[in-house]
Amino acid sequence: MLHLRKSLAVAGIALALTTSVLSAASPASAAGRDGTCDSGEFCYYYNSNEAGSVSDFTESVDDYGTTQPSCYDFKGAGNGKGLCVKNNAASVWNRTSKSVTVYYNSDFGGASQTFASGAKGNLNATLKNNNASHDIGGSSGGTFPADPRASDAIAFAKARLGHTDWNGECELFVERAFGTSGKFLTATAHYQWQKANGRIHTGSVPPAGAAVFFTSTTSAGHIMLSIGGNSAISTGPTVYQTNTFRQRSDYLGWAYVPSSW
Repeated sequence: MLHLRKSLAVAGIALALTTSVLSAASPASAAGRDGTCDSGEFCYYYNSNEAGSVSDFTESVDDYGTTQPSCYDFKGAGNGKGLCVKNNAASVWNRTSKSVTVYYNSDFGGASQTFASGAKGNLNATLKNNNASHDIGGSSGGTFPADPRASDAIAFAKARLGHTDWNGECELFVERAFGTSGKFLTATAHYQWQKANGRIHTGSVPPAGAAVFFTSTTSAGHIMLSIGGNSAISTGPTVYQTNTFRQRSDYLGWAYVPSSW
């Protein structure tokens, strides 16, 4: 029995050491928008010299919004927590592998300041508390490429134009267009995930294959599939194509669907 106890103790120590080594070997990487500036993220700070609350991003954003609860806000502990990011940032840390440009206006317009990969610094006198959008890696003035899977998704949607069996199934329609299902229960749940991960764009034209979101008239929200050229395909009493969706008062913006779909 004593020999067995000693063997178990030795095995336990070995397992603990192995676990410790594996844990140490796993570097921190970008998570959701959680107020921590992780590797792979671009981060705003409320105060100068990378102080105060943090707002972290993994993708370009062309309009942060200006009112709660829909705006992108500062999430980390410290001064500024809970405030909207737009026109409230004083410094940045670029932990992405690409250069990031901060713009004075929404839609990547106006005066700008670029931060190289790994750079920390204060926003200049023009942009301090005047930050309205940022572009990670350069996206040609806000023009975004089509989703690589767009052609198949759009073919699925176009083949169902005029169908009457998709009413109330907008989220499922978009998911099926990408060959999957059961990812989100509603369009609202999908939008909230995209928003929480800093993936929503509002000012630019949605590229082909992007998901387009609306508050709609129910808590489930609404989603359409962008086919590019400022047009989208939507479910309803019939499946239809529209080029006026961005003029809707309940338009929330667009996002690329998850790459895992």
